Parts: sequence; structure tokens; C-alpha cells
Amino acid sequence: MILTILASVLVVPAGQTFECTPTHVWDGDGPVWCAEGPRVRVSGVAAREADGSCRPGHPCPDADPQDARDYLVRLVGRPIGKSPHGHILVEGPTLTCVSTGSAGGSRTGAWCASPLSGDLSCALVASGLVARWERYWGNHRCS
Repeated sequence: MILTILASVLVVPAGQTFECTPTHVWDGDGPVWCAEGPRVRVSGVAAREADGSCRPGHPCPDADPQDARDYLVRLVGRPIGKSPHGHILVEGPTLTCVSTGSAGGSRTGAWCASPLSGDLSCALVASGLVARWERYWGNHRCS
């Protein structure tokens, strides 16, 4: 696998499949920190920021940001603590992801599936806790 180093974090090139064993979750659309290095921004969705705000130009769901974050935590595993910076520490099975490329900064955008919950993007949208972001959803299909 070819990886690019960006700010000391691995960004997986678009189109590449990679594994992500989740260790931290920040908010309802990520990033999900992977033991293997990447920080995954869940593709095709938008959640409120941790402080409840929405960034200009982003879809803005009505849901509480902590509810969205906690749901993503449950989709990838189980909470085991909280970091000093506010990330929820998690443990769960390895996800299989397909990169959509850089999601800004040191984050890899990706469509990921968990053996626990299936397609993360589809499960998040179905929950109503995040908004489907048409600009990035593209031809993605939920089964």
C-alpha cells in the first residue's frame, strides 16, 4: 500500500482499500483514529461539531452532536475511556475502508464497513443523527 505522510499522520490515497482498527472517535462524522495510522473522516455525511455548531456550507443536522458521536462509537466498537483532549477511546473490530482521498489536513475520507454494523455512512444516515452530504455521497449505495 502506498501512503503519503502528512503532518505525521498517514493519508491513504483515493481508491485504496485499507484496514482501520479504531482507537479514538472525535465526533459524529469522525475522525476515527486507526491503530494503523490513518484518521478517518466518514465519507458522505455531516454531523454537528462537538460544540453544537455547524460549519458554513456544510449540511446541519438537528441532532445533538454528542448523540451522533456516541452512536458512531457504538458502530465501531465500545467506549473504554476519554482522552485528555476529549476523544472517546474505543476498542472494536477492524474496519475495512476504501479511501476517497484527503479530507483536509491529516484526515483520510473513507467509506468504511464494520463487522458489527456494516456500512458506517449508511448506518449514520439511517439513524437521523447526521445529514447525508450530497456533494460527497456521489453514487454510494446502501444495501
